[in-house]
Amino acid sequence: MQKYLLFQVITLALLGGVGLEQIQAQQVSKEELLFLTPEWTGERFDDGRPRVPDHVLERMKEVTHEEAWAVMKNEGYRYQYAEGWVTINPDSVLVGRALTATFMPGRPDIHGAIDKRGKEAGKKGQNAWPVDLLVPGDVYVANQFGLHIGGPTIGDNVGNAIYTNSGNGIVYDGAVRDINGLKEIGGFTSYFTSYHPSHHNQSGDLNTMLTGINTPTKIRQVTVMAGDVVLGRDGAVSFIPPHLAEKVVVTSEIVRLRDMFGHQRIREGVYTAGQIDTRWADEIEKDFSQWLTDRMDDLPVPREQIQEILKNRTW
Repeated sequence: MQKYLLFQVITLALLGGVGLEQIQAQQVSKEELLFLTPEWTGERFDDGRPRVPDHVLERMKEVTHEEAWAVMKNEGYRYQYAEGWVTINPDSVLVGRALTATFMPGRPDIHGAIDKRGKEAGKKGQNAWPVDLLVPGDVYVANQFGLHIGGPTIGDNVGNAIYTNSGNGIVYDGAVRDINGLKEIGGFTSYFTSYHPSHHNQSGDLNTMLTGINTPTKIRQVTVMAGDVVLGRDGAVSFIPPHLAEKVVVTSEIVRLRDMFGHQRIREGVYTAGQIDTRWADEIEKDFSQWLTDRMDDLPVPREQIQEILKNRTW
C-alpha cells in the first residue's frame, strides 16, 4: 500500500498534480534535496542544494583524479569517475558545484504536461529551464541520454547563457551544436559526448523532454547529485559528494607536500628512493614536520592549511 501511494505521489508530481509552489518546472523540492543529501551539514542554497565553500572549490583546482578517486574509494564511493569525452579547453580545469538536469526520450502526453506547467510559471523552452537557475560557481551537468542526431539542447546561444550565469562550462552526456561558437566563449571548459549540427525536437520529431532539475541523474556510470563538486581535467570528470570535498582537498595537499619533501630529500641524497617510497620511519616523519615549519610561507598550500596539518601530527 505504501509503495502504491508513493507511486501516486510521483505520478501526480510528474503530470502536474502537485502545485507550483512545491515543484516549479521540474525542479526538485527543497525537502527532497535535504532528504537526499543527509551527509552534508554545511551551508546550502535557498533551494536546499549543498553549497561547498568557495575556498574549497579554489583548492580543488589542484587536485588530481587519482587523489580524488583514492579518497572516494576508501569512503565507499567507487563509481564517481567518467571518461571518454569530447572537450573544449582540454588544458584547463573545470571545478564547480553541480546543477543537474535529466532529459528523457520525448513522449507527447508527458512532455505536454511538463510544458504546460512550465508555461504557467512563465517559462519557455525546456532546455533553458535549468540554465536559468545557474549561479556563479555552478557547473551544468546534464543527462541527455547520449543522444546524437537530433540531440543537441545546447548551442552557442544557450552556451553563452550558461557561461554568463555560472562562469563555467558543462558536463553533458549528449551532443552539442554550434561548436565553433562555443569555443569562442573562452572560459567555457566543457565535457560532452559528441557534436552534431542538428538540434533537439525538430518539427514533427519530439525526441527529448526535461524530466528533472537537481534530481539524482546518471552520467555514464556515475550517479550525480545536485551540489556534488565537479572536477574536470585531463580528459575526464570526477563527481565528488559535497561532504567529501574538503577531505579530498586536504588529502591532496598533504600528498603534494609529501611528494615535494620526498623528491627534494632524494635529490639531496638525504634518503634513498626505497626509504621514501614506503611507509616513512619516525625520523623521516619528524624531518617532514620540521621541513613544513621552515618553509611554511614558500609552499604551494595555504599557510593556515599547513598549520592545521602540523597541529594534527603527533611526531
